[in-house]
Amino acid sequence: MAETYIEVGHEGAVGILTINRPHRFNSMDVTTARDFRRAALQLARDENVRCVVIRGTGKAFCSGADLKSIRAHADAPDFAYLRSGEAVIEPDAAREGFGEEFKEILEYLHSAISEIKRSPKPFIAAVNGVAAAGGFGIAMCCDLVYLARSATLEWAYHKTGLTGAESSTFFLPRLVGIRKAMELVLLNPRLSAEDAKTIGLITDVFDDGTFDADVLAVARRVASGPTKAYGVAKQLVNHAASVEQLDVHLDEELQHLARIADGAEFAEGLAAFFEKREADFSIST
Repeated sequence: MAETYIEVGHEGAVGILTINRPHRFNSMDVTTARDFRRAALQLARDENVRCVVIRGTGKAFCSGADLKSIRAHADAPDFAYLRSGEAVIEPDAAREGFGEEFKEILEYLHSAISEIKRSPKPFIAAVNGVAAAGGFGIAMCCDLVYLARSATLEWAYHKTGLTGAESSTFFLPRLVGIRKAMELVLLNPRLSAEDAKTIGLITDVFDDGTFDADVLAVARRVASGPTKAYGVAKQLVNHAASVEQLDVHLDEELQHLARIADGAEFAEGLAAFFEKREADFSIST
C-alpha cells in the first residue's frame, strides 16, 4: 500500500485530519492532495463526526503545492484527462511549463475545499505554524480558524509569480474587505497571529504550549452543540456571503493559475525559489 501523509483520527465526535509531511513543510504533491481530498470527504460525510479539525505536524500547517515535485514533473505521466477538448499530446512529448502539474494537484484540493464548505458540520483550521499559499487558502475556507501564537500566515503566491488558488482569492476579500485584500496580495506581508486576528482573518489565537488542547476543547464544544441547527446556520451564512459561487470561482482560480504556471514569470519564480534568491520578474516580461 502506497505511503500516505494524510492521517484521519477521532476524539469522540471530533474528526481530525492531519497533514503529516513535515520534511516537506506539509506541502502537497499529487498523492498527498488526492489523499487530503479523500480524508476530507470521509470526515464530511461520516454521520458520527460532528466537527472536523484540520491540522499539520512539525513547523508548518501547510506550505501549498510541492514545488520540488512540480519542477520534476514527478507525478505527470499522462495529463490527457485534464485537457478538455484540447489536442492530446503524447505522454513522452516534451512539455513546456508546469500548468498541468498544478491542475492535477488543485483539482483534488479544490474538490476538498468545495466539500468542506458544503458540509453541514463545522470545520476548524488549527494553524500550528506557517500557512502559506495553498495552506493559506485551506485555512481560510474553514469555518473557524485558530492560530498558535508563533504561527504566521502569508499569501506567498507572488514569490514564484503565481496567482492565488485554493479558495484564497474568494474568501480573502469577504473576510477583510477589498482594500486590505489587495494589500495582502500586492505587498505580501507575513502576518503574525495577532495581526491576523486584528484584521478579522482568523477566529482567535492560543498559546503554543496549550494550542492542541485549546483547539480540541473548542471542537468538543462545537461537537456537543445542535449539529443540525449549526448546519442550517452555516448554509444560511454561506448563502448570504454568496458562497454558492465558490465552485465557479475555484474553476477560474485553477485555470488562471495553470495558465500563469506555463509562462515565463513562474519559470523565473521557480528558479529563484530553488536558488534561494529574490525573483527578478523584469527579465520575464
